[in-house]
Amino acid sequence: MSSPVIPREQSHSDYRLRPGDGLVIGLLMASTFLVLLNEMLLGVALPTLISDLGITPSAGQWLTTGYLLTLAVLIPATGFVMRRFHLRTIFLTALSVFIVGTAIAAVAPTFGVLLAGRIVQAIGTAVFVPLLMTTSIRLIPESRRGRIMALVTAVPALAPAVGPAVSGLVLTFLPWRGLFILVLPLAVIALIAGALKLKNITTPEKATLDLLSLVLSAIGFGGLVLGLSVIGESASGHAPLPPLVPIIVGVVGVAAFVFRQLALRRRDAALLDMGIFRSKTFSVAILVMLFVAMNGFGVALVLPLVLTGALGLSTLAIGFFLFPGGLIIAGVSWLGGRVYDRWGPVPLVIPGSVIWAASIWFLSTLTGASGAGAYLAGYLVMTAGQAMIWGPVTTLALSSLRSDLYPHGSAAFTTVQQLAGAAGGAVLVSAYTIGAGVADAGQLSVAETVAAGQGAFTTGFTIALAGIVGTLFVWWRRRADAKEPSRVEAPAR
Repeated sequence: MSSPVIPREQSHSDYRLRPGDGLVIGLLMASTFLVLLNEMLLGVALPTLISDLGITPSAGQWLTTGYLLTLAVLIPATGFVMRRFHLRTIFLTALSVFIVGTAIAAVAPTFGVLLAGRIVQAIGTAVFVPLLMTTSIRLIPESRRGRIMALVTAVPALAPAVGPAVSGLVLTFLPWRGLFILVLPLAVIALIAGALKLKNITTPEKATLDLLSLVLSAIGFGGLVLGLSVIGESASGHAPLPPLVPIIVGVVGVAAFVFRQLALRRRDAALLDMGIFRSKTFSVAILVMLFVAMNGFGVALVLPLVLTGALGLSTLAIGFFLFPGGLIIAGVSWLGGRVYDRWGPVPLVIPGSVIWAASIWFLSTLTGASGAGAYLAGYLVMTAGQAMIWGPVTTLALSSLRSDLYPHGSAAFTTVQQLAGAAGGAVLVSAYTIGAGVADAGQLSVAETVAAGQGAFTTGFTIALAGIVGTLFVWWRRRADAKEPSRVEAPAR
């Protein structure tokens, strides 16, 4: 039987965003960037916090670890949230919670109150990336998904590059509270804009929250992130607990969570529908993203340590060193989106993975005598290669699913990114510590720092090789109704 003919009016409209859709996507992008920027601000501020609050480095690390743990627990449930509630309700509630957490952190008199504020922030943050991805993939026409989704998916990659620069600049002139005071009015402006302009684009479903699934999610994903996060500290002998214990608990919890979802799927009541993995395209894409996110977060942790110990750069200098990476990501993502719309992801992800791996290998060969220019060149090429993979793989993954699985797919994708980030940070920091060849990796000579960095980047290169293999299995076929707009005649008037 032949396919039904699509009216030209409908086909032509498929190439343009409907009135107001661009505003929705733009508002979600700006808000998501803000909350992710906040996630990256405290890394540079940790020495200042240790001094001002009189805490140990291990305790200070919980400002990041606790944040990641909260995200790991809540993100798997965002699929349910997006099915059950209106877009506007989710956005306003989540941003309000984030604002409350930011206000608590800004006035925190003690470390405990600051940690509580960070956790409240994370509760509000958890839904933003899945919400942005799900909403965008629903609104963007098939023929323009490459170029628009490239910008959408660049947001999570931009924050790690811009965050240290913003943090270093603020801390040069203001105390650490200035980091939160800076974010607070911006978040309030976004909340007001959302209340005035944001519209609902979906109809809530009758979804029920399975409490056992939520508990298993907390045990499984929380245990994995906790265990992975303390591996680096364990390698230097400063871990608050043996990492193997929470990792084993996490693996068992995730396995139980998966089996629970398979059972609930028969009643259409799964918290996270495992049916998304029946798509081979989605499964390959999420596997590639696992390796990309491991190096993306891991290199972002190790590179500042090398720049400080081997080159003697200050906090502010490191921030400005990393800042051009954000510009590279934005530019490459925009160009890559146009390539995606015309030829698909394959011409991007395979060359991109080779460039990405080669640049990390190049970083592993540098020494203190190489100079900042060589490190900067390697870093910028790495970010370009990463951008050639990140956006196309994310767009491909979600596009391979039915529309009713978008919330589950985006939740799974974001969860994997968080787990991979924790794993990449743990693995590369451990390789850094082992490469130093000393018991205390906090006080290293230039030679020891160079050896530590080379060990970490060599490990990253090995991870990147696995990513190259994954990209060889990426496959894409354009839908029959997704043609170039220029090839569709405007309807007669």
